[in-house]
Amino acid sequence: MDLSNTALVNNAGSSAAGSVQASAQIFVLRKAMDLQAQGALELLNSVPPPPALASSGTLGTRLNVYA
Repeated sequence: MDLSNTALVNNAGSSAAGSVQASAQIFVLRKAMDLQAQGALELLNSVPPPPALASSGTLGTRLNVYA
């Protein structure tokens, strides 16, 4: 996780509510969080599914071990 957004969070909390600067900081913070969420989702979707278990025969039907 990228912790560079911490400054944005601190600055967003220190601005007066309703000011243009606070609105812009909240917008940038939300945009950064959306980009991080999209990147995390793409990373999770790129993980291949686990291999299927053998359903017949004597090899691989009783113990599922893979590295």
